Amino acid sequence: MINKPDTNKARLKRHKRVRGKITGSASCPRLNVFRSLKNIYAQLIDDANGVTLVSASTAEKDFADYGGNKTAAHKVGELLAERAAQKEIVKVVFDRGGYIYHGRVQELAEGARKGGLKF
Repeated sequence: MINKPDTNKARLKRHKRVRGKITGSASCPRLNVFRSLKNIYAQLIDDANGVTLVSASTAEKDFADYGGNKTAAHKVGELLAERAAQKEIVKVVFDRGGYIYHGRVQELAEGARKGGLKF
């Protein structure tokens, strides 16, 4: 019998390792990414106070397109950067959530950079 490795368990292990080194503050929050098959979610988190400052996702009501592709991820990154600019947040720390920096995660990061976030 062949046992298939649990990829989400491995991702959570990587995420836990990265979270031991990366923290966000009010002046430089952590840009957290979560990716599901149908949607992608991004948050700016202040770990010192345990508060989400800004969030954006493809699951929102005003987002009409399909959320499981790279163009949607790019739009979410731009939307997050726009909302962060309204709260005068410019510098962030990128937390890829244990995912490989490739595909939708990379597009979200590039969209956020295009929108004005620096990391």
